[in-house]
Amino acid sequence: MPRILAIDYGKIRTGIAVTDELQIIASGLTTVATSDLISFLKEYTSKERVELFLVGEPKQMDNSPSESEVLIIAFLKKLSKVFPKMPVTRVDERFTSKMAFQTMIDSGLKKKQRKNKALVDEISATLILQSYLYSQ
Repeated sequence: MPRILAIDYGKIRTGIAVTDELQIIASGLTTVATSDLISFLKEYTSKERVELFLVGEPKQMDNSPSESEVLIIAFLKKLSKVFPKMPVTRVDERFTSKMAFQTMIDSGLKKKQRKNKALVDEISATLILQSYLYSQ
């Protein structure tokens, strides 16, 4: 069975998470520079079977799109040109950064380790993927 890949898109860094091949477990994969994201996805999908991209959808509390949605829309257009047959599903990502930070605290990471924004992005992508898996 192919994997599902989740993307927590950011202006500078993007967190990536994937499922196992049975699509049961969500695991953080990495954080990549957003400028390298498309090439990372090309390389990853050339080695691993992926059937779906999940892309976080940042929203305000009133359900309106957040400011970063403009950047994500531009990324989605580019993504559909590079991967025209790959389905993309959007997943509400409200509170994932706060939840990721709390996860780091709960897991006992030291203050210096919690300042690692790349790790927060990777955990956020994992939370996006987990929420999708739970909803299925």
